[in-house]
Amino acid sequence: MILLGVLGLFMINARNLSRYFKESIELQVFLRESVKDQQANLLKDSLAVMPFVKQIEYVSKDMAAERFKKENPEENFAVLGYNPLDASIDITLYERYVHPDSLKMIEDHIKNRVAVRELNYPKALVTQVLDKVQKIGMVLLVISIVMAIVVLFLIDNTIRLAMYSNRFLIKTMQMVGATRWFIAKPFDMRSIINGAISAILAIATLIALMYMAESALPELKGMRDYVMTSLLFLGLIAIGIVISLLSTHRAVMKYLKLKLDDLY
Repeated sequence: MILLGVLGLFMINARNLSRYFKESIELQVFLRESVKDQQANLLKDSLAVMPFVKQIEYVSKDMAAERFKKENPEENFAVLGYNPLDASIDITLYERYVHPDSLKMIEDHIKNRVAVRELNYPKALVTQVLDKVQKIGMVLLVISIVMAIVVLFLIDNTIRLAMYSNRFLIKTMQMVGATRWFIAKPFDMRSIINGAISAILAIATLIALMYMAESALPELKGMRDYVMTSLLFLGLIAIGIVISLLSTHRAVMKYLKLKLDDLY
């Protein structure tokens, strides 16, 4: 169950990492020299309501100069006698819009504005990110499916081996006249409890591992997805109960159908 949970967390964080890389790509809308701050803010407000905009910021010429000086303290505009940097509107997009076709439509939409001189974004990086994300996603999906099947098979075999030690008890109850439902009921109830307990222990272990990982890498806290993680934990409880119940019930029915001599 712990391994199954780790696979789930790995898939969730891989998905969040993909979204993080896509939403870190920034569009820079450079404005014409004649555009005043008031006009720039009106343009920013009109773009902010667009469905593709996640974050938007107006960077004036002075703000651009201050940022440049912080990043390049050795450079000095004094020798030029003026600020050569352009005012811009910096936009980050939602993940679903970070695609060449969507970006082309967004670019055409923004460049038609009178105040806009130029729009830049790393086109080559977008293509590379999408290509690598797609390939990595397929590899992770195949690995996760294979590992999930292996884990479920191991859980099923472990439960069946545990039931093997009770085969004579099951057959004895049948020989004294107990019905199949009467025999299977206590085993089924115990399997439900065991499945729930194993899932809860696995969840507690996963939470501890998550906190340890976030302590070592604080950046992981920003990628935590509470909704998907909660669904994963609920899924582990459901899987633990269902697998335990099905495996136990199937084993009980199997031994009830066997002849006494076949149990040896």
